[in-house]
Amino acid sequence: MLTVSRHAAFAAAALAVVSLSACSGGSASPAGGAYQVSDPAPAAAAAPVEAGPPPTVEDLAAKVGCKVKIQVDAEELRTGACSTEAGDFFVNTFATEKGKDAWMDQAPEYNPHLVGRLWTVLGTRETLDKLRTDLGGDLHLSDHRVTPKAVPSTPAAY
Repeated sequence: MLTVSRHAAFAAAALAVVSLSACSGGSASPAGGAYQVSDPAPAAAAAPVEAGPPPTVEDLAAKVGCKVKIQVDAEELRTGACSTEAGDFFVNTFATEKGKDAWMDQAPEYNPHLVGRLWTVLGTRETLDKLRTDLGGDLHLSDHRVTPKAVPSTPAAY
């Protein structure tokens, strides 16, 4: 799990990438913005997608009972740290899909994350499994730029 200071440094670096990609005019995502999803949400467990404005860091944190501590508060990216009974995690929201794509291109491929409309949540697999019921989103278990390996939803019997 990333420490708060490492995550803040990562978020600042991602913010720089977002700023640079906004100036370049080129696509920041080598996959053209399409994410490879390792483990789609089960229909019964996924929270409904709501129309309207995208959620804020505070909205997402409130859904899971967290009083969020804002780490990065910029126009393009906001990041907050949460600690709940489900576990510790970071919530990120983005001003644009292009910004989210740039962040995803720099996201640690070894950390699983939930991905929704203009937001991501970064934490352990166990924590994300608990949060997913309330937040919805797609669970990314590995680098989104490559074809994912199949992940069974239940442990295999030996």
